[in-house]
Amino acid sequence: MTAFRLARNELRRITAGRLPRLAVIALVLVPLLYGSLYLFANHDPYSRLSTIPAALVMQDQGAPDQENAGEKVAANLAKSGAFQWHRVDARDADAGVRSGEYSFSMTIPSDFTAALTSSGEFKPRQGLITVSTNDANNYLVGTIADKVVGEVRKSVAAEVGTTAADKFLVGFNTIFTKTQDAANGATQLADGAAQARDGAAQLSAGQRKLADGAVQLAAGTKELNTGLNTLRDKTKDLPAGTAKLADGAAQVAAGDAQIAATGQKVADVANRFVGDLDKLNGDIATRLRAAGFTEDQVQQVMTALGQARQPIDDANGKVQAVSAQLNKLADGAKQVADGAQQLATQTPALANGISQAATGAGKLTDGAAQLSAGEQTAVDGTTKLADGTAKLADGSAQLRDGLNQGLGQIPHTDDPTRDATARTIGDPVAINTVGDVRAGSYGGGLAPFFLGLATWIGAFVLFLLLKPLSNRALAAGHSPLRVAVGGWLPAAGLGLAQVVLLFTVVTTVVGINAHNWIAALAFLAFASLTFTAILHALNSFFGAVGKFLGLVLLILQLISSGGTFPWQTLPDVLYPLHSVLPMGYVVDGMRHLLYGGSVSTVWKDLLVLAAYLVGGLAVSTVAAARQRVWTPARLKPELVL
Repeated sequence: MTAFRLARNELRRITAGRLPRLAVIALVLVPLLYGSLYLFANHDPYSRLSTIPAALVMQDQGAPDQENAGEKVAANLAKSGAFQWHRVDARDADAGVRSGEYSFSMTIPSDFTAALTSSGEFKPRQGLITVSTNDANNYLVGTIADKVVGEVRKSVAAEVGTTAADKFLVGFNTIFTKTQDAANGATQLADGAAQARDGAAQLSAGQRKLADGAVQLAAGTKELNTGLNTLRDKTKDLPAGTAKLADGAAQVAAGDAQIAATGQKVADVANRFVGDLDKLNGDIATRLRAAGFTEDQVQQVMTALGQARQPIDDANGKVQAVSAQLNKLADGAKQVADGAQQLATQTPALANGISQAATGAGKLTDGAAQLSAGEQTAVDGTTKLADGTAKLADGSAQLRDGLNQGLGQIPHTDDPTRDATARTIGDPVAINTVGDVRAGSYGGGLAPFFLGLATWIGAFVLFLLLKPLSNRALAAGHSPLRVAVGGWLPAAGLGLAQVVLLFTVVTTVVGINAHNWIAALAFLAFASLTFTAILHALNSFFGAVGKFLGLVLLILQLISSGGTFPWQTLPDVLYPLHSVLPMGYVVDGMRHLLYGGSVSTVWKDLLVLAAYLVGGLAVSTVAAARQRVWTPARLKPELVL
């Protein structure tokens, strides 16, 4: 009887009846339920972080003339989609974290903005963000929250650093501008100093001329002093003379006034006489008309009378003219008298002024002499000034050249360059993560581990129903190898069915991407053959104890395979387990095939699994050989599972 026939008989035995067939189907589905459902539940948990409630306590009061940094952090958190943020006060946040209403809380203090800007006031202090967690809610949430807060801290630090660097660079631009202004001013100063040097030379020459003029002024003031003294002596009797002149003029004015008054009286009498003649002419004309004279006769008489009085009218005109001239003479004489009186009144002051002028001229003479001496001193000073301005011109030229040279060494950028430089200073290091291969999601990262575990568990549960060795074949004296392989093949076939179903659902329904799905499926199928061979060997060699040993191996492989954290993080005592047990090689091979890694590494994993496969069949063969001899322990075992 061949091994395949023994396997077929065993499969026929376990599928005889409806319930046994359902049991076989259930055994095939066990890896699917374990692996696919776990990966489905944990396929991409990070994409649903927005459903985790978190409390945000915003207390930041901002700072004058500054953007509220706390509000900006809150806006960025809401925009990021990480966690479901609820803005509450501190009391509600604390109570919510304790009760589990919120997974954790983040508190931004009232002085957060002020703290971030404190360095600019040379009173530096850190902005403190408080994160309150409760591991009773979930340990990993706290870990993720710490990562989020770390990103917030990094972002805020980069922004603050960028702002500070921008102000720093703006300061350099300001220094550049001011230095440029200073250089321009130094240029103007150099030009002005050169002009001052030339002007000082001209001033020195002019000052020498002025000294000569001062000497001449001293001589002239001396002559002026002599002339004023002579004038003072000549005019000392002037007040008395002008007083006498005033008296004479007053007498003349009085006489002229009397003559003018007499002439006015004569003029008045003459006017009255002429008026009487006019009246008489009228009476004569009236009487002649009354006496019967004709109008022509009357006019002839009146003409004769007019000619007769013409001398009288002429004399009256002369009298009036003389009277007017006499009045003018009287007025002029009075004005002369008044002027003479004013002259007599002011002549003492004039004489006194001449005396004072003579005295002042003496002082002016002395001052002019002092001025001459001072001008000589000024000549010496302007000579020194000329020398100093020459040195000033040389120094200002050096200042101009030095500022222009230093101007080129001061950083000066345009706005885009300054912004880019500020961002680089604020956040100098960028992370460029280049992955040779990527899992794609959290579930993708766990898939190699849980596919391997599901395959082991699937192989483990098969022997709850399958018999590892056929007693009939052993009793018939068949070859131990044939019996061993015939007992392994049913488990191997059902294991392959488990793997195909598991891999199909995981890659299509759950959505775990496989870079090389054919090779990955073949590798996982080979791992299933290996695991069934190992568990078949344990059950064949140790009997009921083998099931327990299979469970122990499962636990040992859970902790040593490095399916979650890198195996290098294991305690040193577990390193040998990782190197010896097959699960770590399954995880390694599946990672490379699912993610697109190096295929050369997979060959090493296959060799290890092949060694376990051959070893498992060898142990099963030894167990079959041993069980050809019946013992009391086999007839009546102490433990039956």
